[in-house]
Amino acid sequence: MRKLTFGMNVSLDGYIAAPGDDLGWSVPSDELFQWWSDRVDATGLALYGRKLWETMSSHWPTADKQQGATPAAIEFAGRWRDMPKVVFSSTTKTVDWNARLVTGDAVTEITRLKAEDGGPMDIVGATLAAAAMRAGLIDEYAIVTHPVLVGGGTPFFTALDNWVNLSLVETRTFPDGVLLTRYETRR
Repeated sequence: MRKLTFGMNVSLDGYIAAPGDDLGWSVPSDELFQWWSDRVDATGLALYGRKLWETMSSHWPTADKQQGATPAAIEFAGRWRDMPKVVFSSTTKTVDWNARLVTGDAVTEITRLKAEDGGPMDIVGATLAAAAMRAGLIDEYAIVTHPVLVGGGTPFFTALDNWVNLSLVETRTFPDGVLLTRYETRR
């Protein structure tokens, strides 16, 4: 059975995007960017919601060809393109860059994918992750907390019907006071 992790950059008040989908507060240090890049490299399958797919696929497929691309960005772009991806959307028509499109029920498909053999899976995108959270499918949360209060926007966590008990498995401090906390779901 595959492990499913939900991990994103989060403001101290719990948002993954500020109002207007502003992500300007979450610019990573070189060390944190490398951590995210290594995470992409270790991911067996990434599960994307439509909104984050549109953001990522509008930049990373050609980011390594942009003038002034750093070695880290070049490495990340290649890893991102190579990483197998599933995009969940009822409105997207086609996907590229080692991705396939699922238009049906996300929880059913994620449950099926978890039961398969293979490397770890990451789920990215608040709406998609919320559905997986409510269904009890997430095995680990990787919360990269930035020391900023944005006052609203897209929350990392969703409303739940039941408590989810967690065990702390790692903490790590990055430059600029950014804190990684990883928790596993206690079953």
